This record gives sequence, C-alpha cells and structure tokens, in this order.
Amino acid sequence: MTEEAWTGRRLHFVGIGGAGMSGLALVARALGAEVTGSDRAESSYMGPLREAGVEPVIGHDAANVPAGSEVVVSTAIADDNPELAAARGNGATVLHRSDLLAEISRLRRCIAIAGTHGKTTTACMTAHALIEAGRSPSYLIGGDLLTTGRNADWGEGEWLVVEADESDGSFLKLTPDVAVVTNVELDHHATYHSALEVERAFADFARAAGRTVAGESALDGEADLTFGVDAGEVAATDLELSAGGSRFRALGVTVELGVPGRHNVLNALAALIACREAGLDPAEAAAALHTFPGAGRRLERRGATAGGAEVYDDYAHHPTEVRAALEAARLLAPQRLVACFQPHLYSRTRAMARDFGRALALADLVSVLDVYPARERAEDFPGVSGWLVAAAAADAAGGRPVYWTPNMDEAEELLRAELRRGDLAITIGAGDVDRLAGRLVAHGDAGESAPEAATRARGR
Repeated sequence: MTEEAWTGRRLHFVGIGGAGMSGLALVARALGAEVTGSDRAESSYMGPLREAGVEPVIGHDAANVPAGSEVVVSTAIADDNPELAAARGNGATVLHRSDLLAEISRLRRCIAIAGTHGKTTTACMTAHALIEAGRSPSYLIGGDLLTTGRNADWGEGEWLVVEADESDGSFLKLTPDVAVVTNVELDHHATYHSALEVERAFADFARAAGRTVAGESALDGEADLTFGVDAGEVAATDLELSAGGSRFRALGVTVELGVPGRHNVLNALAALIACREAGLDPAEAAAALHTFPGAGRRLERRGATAGGAEVYDDYAHHPTEVRAALEAARLLAPQRLVACFQPHLYSRTRAMARDFGRALALADLVSVLDVYPARERAEDFPGVSGWLVAAAAADAAGGRPVYWTPNMDEAEELLRAELRRGDLAITIGAGDVDRLAGRLVAHGDAGESAPEAATRARGR
C-alpha cells in the first residue's frame, strides 16, 4: 500500500491509549486515515491524539466501532472484548498492531531497534539525532521522545525509526533495512520459556534485516557489526561517568551525554551507529546526542517534594533494568537513594522475584507495591504477589529497611513520612507507579518541561 492509499482508510484502535497503539493511531491519522479508538481509562498518550483530531472513547462497547472500519488490537486485548467480538461477528478486518506496524514500516527506509533492555531510549536517541540534523525522520516509539513530547510522528525524510517489541514475538513480522539489537536476555515468560527461545527469536529478527548492528554479546554470529564498551567492532573507549552524564569516544568522535548511566553509553553508541547507517556523519550525530534530553519514564525527573527530596521515575521492569536505573541514580550522589518498585506481570514476578530483590538492594530504602497485572489474572498465579519481591529485597538488603506497601496510598504515606532534603526517590515499574511520582511532587516543584530538560542536558 502506498502513502496515498491511506487517505480515507478507516481504522478503529481497541486500546488506543497504550504506548504502541497511540503511536500507530497518530501515524495513521497523519497518513490521512479516519481514526477512532477506545480504551478503558485515560492515559497520558491521549493528549497528542486529541491534538491530532482523534477523540478516544473511554470504555469498551460494541457501539464504539464505526461501520466499515478495520479494527486494530494488541496482544493485551482479550478475546471477549466487546469491540473485538463485534468486529469478528460483523466480518470486519481485524489487524494485530504488529501487522499495521509492519505495513507502515514498508513505506519508508526503516531502522528497527530491538533488545530486551534499552530499545526505547536507543530509538529516542536515534530519532532525536536525525531530527536535530534536519533529516525529518518518522518514528514510532514505545515512550515519549522528550524532544517533541510525542511517541510518534510522520516526517518528510526517507527514514522511519521504530521500536521493535519482542514481548509477543510479533517483531518477527518486520523486515527493516537496519536492525539494531541492544542486548538479549530472558523476559516475557508467557512467550519464551528459555533463554534459547529468546536468542532464536532475535536471531530470526536479525536475519530478516538488510543489515544488523548488535551489542557485543547479544547475537552469536548473526550481526554485521557489533558494539560495546571497550568491546566489539565499534567500541566506546575513554569512558567517563559522572552525575552530569558521560563522555566517550567512538567512530573517531567524542560523544558527551547529559543523561547518566553506563547503560545510556551503550544506548548512545547503538544510536550513533544507527545514524551512521542512515548516512549521518558521526560528528553530526555526536553533536545531536549531546542535546538529547532523555526519554519519557526513563530516569525522568518529575520534580521535588515540598520537603526538598528529588523525585524521579523509571520504566524498568526487569532486574537488569532495575539495577541499571539505581546505579544511574546513585551517580547523582543523593544522601539516600529510595526506591519504590511496582512489579509488572505475575509471570515475571514469579520467575524473577529473587533477582528483583537483589537489584533493589542497591537502594538505601525500598518500598514494594503489589503486582500490576496488565493482561494477566491473579487467579492464574496462586501465591504470587509483590510480597515475594519485598521478601527477597529484605533478604538481600543487609539490614537496610524494606517495606511491603501493597497499594499506592500506603506507599505514598510511607514516602511522605520518610523523604527529606537530600534524598532521591525513584518510582520504578512498567505499570502505573508513575502516578505515585506525580502525587509526591503535587505540592512541590512540578519538574522540568522537555525544553528545560534539553537545556539542562546541554549544560547551559
């Protein structure tokens, strides 16, 4: 299908408020489609949709689906959803979100960024660099690009940057010009039952691409080019980490970042290489990365409490990511590092509770909420709750305080009593724990806007 053929196409998104679905809806609207959609609750992604002329309906009902519409769903939509059931009953075309993403990705030259960790930030860095270099890329990312305040856009340039999600295996529908694999680790236990299954899926993804760039240990012989810190065919050398960010050399240029953490060095290195694959001079890409303000919900400063404690939020939902977030937060040199973690998915919690506990033990004080179920049901996982993570964190914490706060009200009460000036509190998880960060700063400093964050990143 050509871009022109999208004009007048009717698409209804069930679950339009999600990170991936909202982005697809924005791009479909930009391409000229008539877009409608619904979700069970409001989300932060609905503002840009409304600005684009799409008014999401809150609540699911068969009557929400316009006649003649193709219906787009994600893996999170249950078979008994009334809108999905009505579409099937009426013989409407039903598309999985991955089918629509694959269709869109064929409209432009495509950079698809995958990996167990870091893919959102790497995709944001790549899109940001191409934007700053005047290349007007299109992008579809699973989090907000703070440069623009949106998770998706349809530009005029030749390149499209997409985040390729491995969670349900549907990233295998993509055939990108350039594939980036940041790293590979076992996650998404409802889809993959062993590390070998995950490795095979990423290898298949790499083989479908025109060219593949991968973290030094991510793929076994499937990459055209590998990267790493002091490792791989493109290595980040002369690495310096600080509270203000990092500095390293690669591809003959010096890269200075305003976002902290060793993991962001790897993300930036992947983005630098991806930009070179897209024809951008490394010096131009490095200059753009210097102004990168961060990605939404990736060690994002939300503000300060009335008492002066700093509040950050991070989307980390795997033990490796939790550890990386806390290590990066520690670089900011707080007097105390306070972590409030909300486990995401019962299946992941059951498999990784002990590893989550070890990662959380890097904090000086830990609060653990109950599991955010997303698409899973508690009755299918008897005996699994956030308590497993809290107990594991207590075992690993060496006597430092760990609290079991099953709901957000209890966590807020604890943190308001504990936090003081000099502390850094970070809410962590892929559910709705970011609401808690907002509540903590509601009567304090409201945090930085995207332009302010960009100015801070530039060091001006």
